[in-house]
Amino acid sequence: MDTAANARTFEAAGAEGAASTGAPIDLDHLRRYTLGDARLEQEILWLFIDQAPTTVDALKCARTSKDWVMAAHTLKGSARAVGAWRLAKLAEQAEQLGGPTDHAACDQVLRRLDEATAEARAHIVALEAPA
Repeated sequence: MDTAANARTFEAAGAEGAASTGAPIDLDHLRRYTLGDARLEQEILWLFIDQAPTTVDALKCARTSKDWVMAAHTLKGSARAVGAWRLAKLAEQAEQLGGPTDHAACDQVLRRLDEATAEARAHIVALEAPA
């Protein structure tokens, strides 16, 4: 199996796991990369959630197809890396739009990206709250 196919299989398995729990972040997926290092997980999650709104803003400001696709692809990759499967799927939908030409479709996906980003942020903040 080639590397890309292997990665898609791994991501699909992670997405199924996150979907079954309903969590915005698949911590089991992230832990595979951090070897269970909680401090590293925390750092990665905060880097992700600090950067995600900037990338969504880049989509909102994109004037060319190249800028749109690059921002969507960046968001998709970073969301997949931390196991934010819903956010990754929405970023993939944005990427498939190919650019900011269909304003109604772009507005819809941007609203959904904002919601998913807020949901992921709330989940990450909740992870920090004392039990």
